Amino acid sequence: MTFMGYRRADGRVGTRNYIGILSTVVCANEVAEEIAHRVSGTVSFLHHQGCCQTPVDIARVNNALIGLGCNPNLAAVILVSLGCESTDVGEVARAIAATGKQVKTIVIQEIGGAGRSVAEGSLLAQEMVQQASVLPRTSGEVSDIVLGLKCGSSDTTQGLAANPALGIASDLIVRGGGTSVLGEITEFIGAEHLLIRHARTREIGDKILALVKRIEDRAKAVGCDMRGGQPTGGNIKGGLTTIEEKSLGAIAKAGTAPIEAVYEYGQPPDVKGLVVMDSPGREPEILTGLAAAGCNVIAFTTGRGAPQGFPFVPVIKITGNALTWEKLRDHIDLDVSALMKGTSSFPADGKRIYQEIMEVASGRLTKAEICGYTRAMDIYMVGPVI
Repeated sequence: MTFMGYRRADGRVGTRNYIGILSTVVCANEVAEEIAHRVSGTVSFLHHQGCCQTPVDIARVNNALIGLGCNPNLAAVILVSLGCESTDVGEVARAIAATGKQVKTIVIQEIGGAGRSVAEGSLLAQEMVQQASVLPRTSGEVSDIVLGLKCGSSDTTQGLAANPALGIASDLIVRGGGTSVLGEITEFIGAEHLLIRHARTREIGDKILALVKRIEDRAKAVGCDMRGGQPTGGNIKGGLTTIEEKSLGAIAKAGTAPIEAVYEYGQPPDVKGLVVMDSPGREPEILTGLAAAGCNVIAFTTGRGAPQGFPFVPVIKITGNALTWEKLRDHIDLDVSALMKGTSSFPADGKRIYQEIMEVASGRLTKAEICGYTRAMDIYMVGPVI
């Protein structure tokens, strides 16, 4: 199966063709947002980092912004800088430009304030949009798909229906030569011994176990037990009683493919197939990490109805809960609740999800894109604000 996307200079294929307006620090968010508001064909990425953080976190901000700017769904990029942040804006710009994209930087303190910066940024964005608007869609293969896997606002239907169906779709992507990225390390806990059976090698399995230990140790360092915060209150209302139940459902979306590699947060995979990426379960941070890793489509299962999309990566919402499908039609793209009734099959619904992924990759809009529920994003940090 093929899709119609935008092949970039570095060989990757985008499923969208936006101009990215990326804030390099929390203090520049308003300017980035206003530029995107004024110019059609642009999208802004806003976050709360970039200053007064430990060196490890500043390095993570740099790497995340580089990954986001390099994402093939962006045709060109404008970096919006305040001018005194810790983010290495020059390094970010150079790394994005190395992919062959046009990159411009506006610095609020140098230009002379928000008003002038918005005006200058808007003019730059208009030129970029005009250039990008004539780029044709060309044929892409399944091997050009980098699929992000996510689940949220989970209930009992997720592990029983939506996640196993997504796992079949993920297997189809991998079988076609594509890549699937599995995150949410917090939702491996209690089931990690089962997940590592997928690992291609013992070393890969050990890396997965090390990620689980690391995230548990972070919580213990501040006197908390991960098992005290999971499952969440919403999960419990949805019928989940233990973290093990939640994790068993969460790992089902990985399907049956072998795990080929393990990566840090936002790190683009350099192999094909199913891979694991360090990340939390919370939507703003993991969606950002998947986009920074180069995902051009994200499939997101939800039991009770999580609404979040992402500014420039289409997020397909899938539910196995018939009530959620009925009540949240403006957020949910696919209903697989027939699996709960026994009137459908996993192979059939897995193929439906796979076909939806390919149609969205060709330009079909997701519900999150249509209703604009795409703005609450952030970068995953490991240290304190200082």
